[in-house]
Amino acid sequence: MTARQPRTALLTAAVLALAAALLLAQLARADAAPAPASAGTARLTALAEDVTTADGHRYDTRDHTGRTMDAAQIEQAPDGRYLAVYHTLLSDGRFHAAVATSADLRHWQRRHDLGPGTHQASLAHDGRGGYVLAYEKDPRNHIAVRAYEDLAALLDGRARRSFDAPLTLSRCAEGTPSITSVRGATIHLTGHYRAGCDTDRQLRATLTGFRDWHAEPDRRLDRAVHAWGTGGNIGDRSPVELGGERVVLIEGQGRRSDFGSWGTYAYDPVSGRADSLDVRTHGGSRAFANPSATLLTDPRGRPALLVSLFIPREGSAPGEAGQLLYWHRL
Repeated sequence: MTARQPRTALLTAAVLALAAALLLAQLARADAAPAPASAGTARLTALAEDVTTADGHRYDTRDHTGRTMDAAQIEQAPDGRYLAVYHTLLSDGRFHAAVATSADLRHWQRRHDLGPGTHQASLAHDGRGGYVLAYEKDPRNHIAVRAYEDLAALLDGRARRSFDAPLTLSRCAEGTPSITSVRGATIHLTGHYRAGCDTDRQLRATLTGFRDWHAEPDRRLDRAVHAWGTGGNIGDRSPVELGGERVVLIEGQGRRSDFGSWGTYAYDPVSGRADSLDVRTHGGSRAFANPSATLLTDPRGRPALLVSLFIPREGSAPGEAGQLLYWHRL
């Protein structure tokens, strides 16, 4: 014969079971909608979300010949000039990457065209007076890296070293490079690979001595963006350091083949969590791609954060489609 449990014991067990169920439900909700990852992520999010209060901005950014400056990434030269690397789809049916200069972040003069089949460029100082440039290159969509002795060589297109990376993670495409650091003969990059020749996913890579290349998937970054329900490509990204913390701006596509579903996220590499940015433009555009962020001195001589976003036509408000540049004083 089995003895009955006391009524108080049964009540205690029921309360504990209910508490455990509530805890599991709370954890599931937390996983479905990630919380802010860090102070750096929160600060970048606050600055990048509001175009309407920016200290300066330009929609549909173009160079002096009228070429669109799609996927523009901005750097600042030691002499104070601004440098942009970008691409344009031209009448030959090919993308052309180019380098341009500006004195005010609004008016740009194209200085060098990298030729047909070049796109998604990224530029970085090498710490020794020169520059390193990486971009996608056709045919067999791959990452190309070029080194330039100084600014004049960059603007003239005179590379002193070159490397074209092999496809090691996808037989179809690897691209959207972003240079994260240049340390002597070692260049660290991030990019994407076409997983299964179907969907873009993240990679990180190292190039040593313009000879040895190693690339591997960055599944942690993929998971952080995928947690927000992105069902399409996870592509271009850009690191920036705020308050001593490195944060990464990255694009994610909500629905496959839907250019109006591109969104931007702020990723914290330490925690592995990401925030979704609710970018507010003057007209109310809703889709944003190819994000990058740069710390620089603005045209009035003040420290500022510049954000660059491409607004696809499918998610744009009237007059806002194309490349958007805007900056906030720090």
